[in-house]
Amino acid sequence: MSNKPVEYISKHSSRNTDNKTGECSRLTVSDTEVYYWNTRMDRVNLVRRGVSYHAIEAISKKMNTPVKDMLALLDIPQTTYNKKKRENSLLNGRDSEFILLLSELTDFGLEVFNGEEPKFSRWLKKPNLSLAGLTPESLLDSVTGIQEVKNALNRLEYGNLA
Repeated sequence: MSNKPVEYISKHSSRNTDNKTGECSRLTVSDTEVYYWNTRMDRVNLVRRGVSYHAIEAISKKMNTPVKDMLALLDIPQTTYNKKKRENSLLNGRDSEFILLLSELTDFGLEVFNGEEPKFSRWLKKPNLSLAGLTPESLLDSVTGIQEVKNALNRLEYGNLA
């Protein structure tokens, strides 16, 4: 096996408009497996292709959340995860998209909190008035919930109630 990282990205030159820094989004799974996407169409292509089961552990680390909690969000039994990870299987489209959305949310949250991971982690676990008193973390089980958490981060970034 080559030591060169495997890169997954479409050949589009445009940048993701959601990313204010002008950089592409990235999820590093291991030293040899990195997923990149610049545009929403790049993300669609990644979702259709599928990301590896190893991405669950990567996003778990990125979000500072136990793997078992990530598996609960994805509704994947631990035994299935262990087997599929061992086989280097790919997640289905729905779960791949979910992982990429969580990766983007985490990147945005860390940007809002100036890279201070402990502060962002605390914010995720703390009840939030702009989210009807729920914790942001409790809303990460749906695409709509992820969007609401992103909206709360956006309000926080611009000094509004969050």
